[in-house]
Amino acid sequence: MNKPKIVGDTMTVPSDQEFLADVDTFLEATLRGFGADESVIADIAISVSELVNNAILHGNKAIPDKIVTIKLKRENNAVCISIADEGTGFDPSEVDDPLDDNNLLKEVGRGIFIVKSLMDSVDVQATNNGTTIVIKKAI
Repeated sequence: MNKPKIVGDTMTVPSDQEFLADVDTFLEATLRGFGADESVIADIAISVSELVNNAILHGNKAIPDKIVTIKLKRENNAVCISIADEGTGFDPSEVDDPLDDNNLLKEVGRGIFIVKSLMDSVDVQATNNGTTIVIKKAI
């Protein structure tokens, strides 16, 4: 089985949820190196965990040969993180509104909503070769 790989501020993981803890460890260590405080690290960790999980399950359909790439970059007083999968892309406007009465009791469908509430910006770039979501947060 493939294993996570780290090169600088970039990590790649196979499409298996067992590697979510490795992503969290990498993310938190890198953010502490950037000087982020713990509350900001917590918000970013929740967001990245949600997006990587979505990339594994929805983007790559948990196919172990497909990878998820996480890139971190410090931009002045902010961190920019991209999460990319190798799926077929998706249109975020097609995601049901989790606040709609018909969706309040659903167990899924809140991830992007939560990420948007925790991050300063969320940009979804979808192609038929995968989806890249770029999130930014002041640190």
